[in-house]
Amino acid sequence: MSEQGMDGSLAGVLQNKRDATRYQILVQIAERQPAVSQQEVADAIGITSQAVSDYLQGLVEDGYVHKHGRGRYEVTKEGVDWLITRTDELREFTGHVSEDVIGQVEIDTALATTDVAEGDPVAISMHEGVLRAAAGGGGTVTAVAVTDARAGEDVGVTNFEGVLEYDLGTVTVFPVPLVQDGGSGTVDAEAVAAAAADHDLVGVAGTEALALARAADVAPDIRFGTALGVQEAAMKGLDVLLLAATSEVAAHTNKLVAENIGYEVLDATD
Repeated sequence: MSEQGMDGSLAGVLQNKRDATRYQILVQIAERQPAVSQQEVADAIGITSQAVSDYLQGLVEDGYVHKHGRGRYEVTKEGVDWLITRTDELREFTGHVSEDVIGQVEIDTALATTDVAEGDPVAISMHEGVLRAAAGGGGTVTAVAVTDARAGEDVGVTNFEGVLEYDLGTVTVFPVPLVQDGGSGTVDAEAVAAAAADHDLVGVAGTEALALARAADVAPDIRFGTALGVQEAAMKGLDVLLLAATSEVAAHTNKLVAENIGYEVLDATD
């Protein structure tokens, strides 16, 4: 029986239909033993009950299954060892497919800034937190389009060459006292409104923060999952204003520190 080698050849249990069926039957027996219904095994793997009976006879003869009586079977140590070996082959093969095959054809999604045809070389850039693709091979980072797209549509891109460089965003944090400490009314709403105008996005964490945003007539862009949302936005080059209840501040700044994202905490309380 052929087994997968380091060259990524097909795993033995997949290469031989008989072994593939034996593998599935052994797994089904191991799950059901000792009371095994041949019809249930047949239904589970999509073959006839007679075929299961024929395979079982061969597995018993090979010492992989022990028959205790009518409808009572048990996988032997030899059968378990055979299953482990075949499972290791499958694990190695699927790892090769995942890492070496699929990894080589990884596809990302970009926003087309021009009309793009499948197979076109495209220039890749990052703008307003979104990956952009423009027809033509110019630029420091290039890729190949794998779908057609008109300007403004999403387009699949692969085969990246070059390093995409852009500045990380920064985060400005306005802590908002908890309601028992005065709440949103203790923070200068006009200062919040002015700061919001200078940032790409506004996030709010906590009810006190939402109340402050409304008092400042600012519509928040991020309300839920803000710790991760603010972190991801800044990693994509966006400047974020974060209004956070004081109990929420540390959870957000810890995320920023973890990714070396710059931030400042400002006191806007009256």
